[in-house]
Amino acid sequence: MKTHVKALVVGGGAVGTSIAYHLARAGWSDVMLLERDELTSGSTWHAAGLLPYFNMSFATTHIHDYSIKFYKTLEEETGLNAGFFVVGNLRMAQTQERMDEYMLYAATAETVDVPYEWMSPAQIKERWPLVRTEDLKGAIYHPTDGYINPADVTMAIAKGARQRGVVIERKWQVDGYEWAGDHWDVTVTKMVERGGNLVPSEEKEVIQAEHVVTATGNHAQRTARLLGLKIPAIPVEHQYIVTEPDPALVEWRKTNEQHPVLRDADAKWYVREERGGWILGPYERNAPARFLYDVPEAFRADLFPLDLDRIEEEYMSMIHRIPSSETVGLKDDYNGPICYTPDGNPLLGPAPGLRNMWLAEGFSFGITAAGGAGKYLADLMVEGEAEIDMASLDPKRYGSWMTTEYAARKNEEAYEHVYILHHPDEERPACRPLRTAPAYDRQKALGAQFGCVNGWERPNYYGPLDADENFDHDARSFRRGGWWPYAVEEAKAIREGVGLIDATAFTKHVVKGPGATAFLDWFTCNKLPKAGRINLTYALTSAGTTRTEYTIVRLAEDEYYLVSAGAWTAYDADYLRKAAEDKAPEFGYIEIQDVTSQWGVYAIAGPKSRDVLNELICDAEPETVLSNKRFPWLTMRNIELKMCPVRAIRVAYTGELGWELHHPIEMGRYLWDQLMQAGEKHGMKPVGARAQNWLRQEKSYRAFGTELGRDATPVEADLPRFIDLSKDFHGKDAMQEIGVRSKCVTLLIDGPEDCDPWGREALYDGDVRVGRLTSGGYSVAFGTSIGMGYVRPDLAVPGQKLKVRMLDQLWEAEITEDSPYDPKNETIRKDG
Repeated sequence: MKTHVKALVVGGGAVGTSIAYHLARAGWSDVMLLERDELTSGSTWHAAGLLPYFNMSFATTHIHDYSIKFYKTLEEETGLNAGFFVVGNLRMAQTQERMDEYMLYAATAETVDVPYEWMSPAQIKERWPLVRTEDLKGAIYHPTDGYINPADVTMAIAKGARQRGVVIERKWQVDGYEWAGDHWDVTVTKMVERGGNLVPSEEKEVIQAEHVVTATGNHAQRTARLLGLKIPAIPVEHQYIVTEPDPALVEWRKTNEQHPVLRDADAKWYVREERGGWILGPYERNAPARFLYDVPEAFRADLFPLDLDRIEEEYMSMIHRIPSSETVGLKDDYNGPICYTPDGNPLLGPAPGLRNMWLAEGFSFGITAAGGAGKYLADLMVEGEAEIDMASLDPKRYGSWMTTEYAARKNEEAYEHVYILHHPDEERPACRPLRTAPAYDRQKALGAQFGCVNGWERPNYYGPLDADENFDHDARSFRRGGWWPYAVEEAKAIREGVGLIDATAFTKHVVKGPGATAFLDWFTCNKLPKAGRINLTYALTSAGTTRTEYTIVRLAEDEYYLVSAGAWTAYDADYLRKAAEDKAPEFGYIEIQDVTSQWGVYAIAGPKSRDVLNELICDAEPETVLSNKRFPWLTMRNIELKMCPVRAIRVAYTGELGWELHHPIEMGRYLWDQLMQAGEKHGMKPVGARAQNWLRQEKSYRAFGTELGRDATPVEADLPRFIDLSKDFHGKDAMQEIGVRSKCVTLLIDGPEDCDPWGREALYDGDVRVGRLTSGGYSVAFGTSIGMGYVRPDLAVPGQKLKVRMLDQLWEAEITEDSPYDPKNETIRKDG
């Protein structure tokens, strides 16, 4: 056995073998893979092998698309048949709302060049007469999709990896990881068969690996314990059944090709052919999480007892959809563990707090994602970045507040929601409320309907005071939902009067110490502000793309207060701390403090915002304290609002006159009450995140995770005013080398009367696709739909006419000037 390698991959399922293969293909010649049992002995062996394209995520769609294309090349490369049956994938809809979901998904699929077709019930019946269609609205069909044999594809990838020099060792278990400063010492133990069980022997080795990747599937909790991490990857039971041959199917197949994989999403199941019979895979309610802390030593390629009562409803609906299956007996049944995460997406990327440790855990659709996961993780490891933004899959999207109980319950919910309508405005209820700001109860009493950001409850909008507990659920839609009129009134309140937004979920860090100034000057691309002032700036990746957006407030010569997106606290903290640790020898001591939970934030905005604050301000000269002279735009001042000390920042994400009021979080309820009382006579309304999102698009304010990410540079985001090319900063050379591949623009859209874009839609110039939206919504200032996105640079000029794909039609759109609302920033700088 080799004891010194460039990269060690732990886990021999489809995901692990793909990562090893792609690392070798990317040029790393010294790669080894360890498997504690046999290849495919985890969830891979009992997976149904489906390859569903369907996913609302741009990044995940790329991953699935790569997998499907990659698997088709394996036989030519390795000589092994991967068992890929390209039969297509028919996703049926019983309701118009489900068809709306498919149309939104299709708009995303177009941006990745995924082929699809629409089919009517009559077309389905004509092509596949065994399928009952009279109660269907239609279907979306993927002709290039199908299913694959999980063991065969894994073995083919493993052979391809070996051909490229990867060493694969079976029956070795990892028992310890220790970072030695420039490599990992990985203690491994030889596993042996004893009495039908796999048990540790006395044989041990220590492997020195520059990089380690864990792809340990159901054993993720053991991996987490060995690494001292929290990894919210916990298996959930998934069962499927295989029927005896169906005589009607056998007869039909004598003269016809295989049925596509059938999905009746409203009935919560998939069905495919299997040796003349059918495989039914339901995603039912009440499937339990298993192995919350560890996989029992005796559990190998084992299964759980079948619970047929739990899937009775789904079984009966299969009989309804395929009537010939009613008299067919059951041949086999499977109920095995499949790892999930709270949002259903895998944890793929660098481990928090650790160097050269990479996680590839929590793959609920492991066969579908394995090929692409291997390719894009290898890109991250070898090149420093992938060509797609991997932030949505990053393991650090869950912070240290996450617990085992949270992960287990949310993973069960994610399983149950596989076929639940995936509204863009969906908010899932499990494990909530968990993290609440002090004014939560006050806001709830005012009709707040909450979303969840990084565990924090945040008002999305304020509905009717007498709303029942199902109001928000019933208000969701793929079009303008029941919440839409409330968000319109909130947006108008800020444009015309004054509104109050709870922004406590913002991520906040303090960076200070002798090396802080030199470090931040290198770490970000804009000039650093002077003491008492603020700047908007960006931290770049080594590839020159946007890693994080910061508002930097300079508190003192060597002390800074950094504000960034609330969804990315651990993500930002890890990057910041690792970078500071790397540069401390050069710049001096740098202290990083995550103070997110210490500071609450209220954003007050609108033409009357100064009037409200004047009711509360305590100052020797209260009539001038909020004036432009004493408190200019883009500055910070320490003020007092009644008895609450406030770090006030004169900036507004909505583009109106306004302030962010950062306050000790324990005073959050007091300050909320004072503001609401003072605002009453000025008509102030509490405002949620959805109205704020619309308003920031009217100002062309880019948002991290949509317009800003690791697949575009700040130059491509069209933010030259926030880039200081006169200084050296991390990623500068790479950013300049990239140039401008596409450019961010704002568009006003003449769309359907009952629908706005969601920020996932394809953009066309005539019949040619030229870009995609990254944000969308409604503009109260212009009375029409609005969106932001990326287009070819030659088209990124005001007045350019384009079209947007919405509800399977192309609608007129026009690129506007940047900041179409108040382009000269006159309202935001208004004196008083």
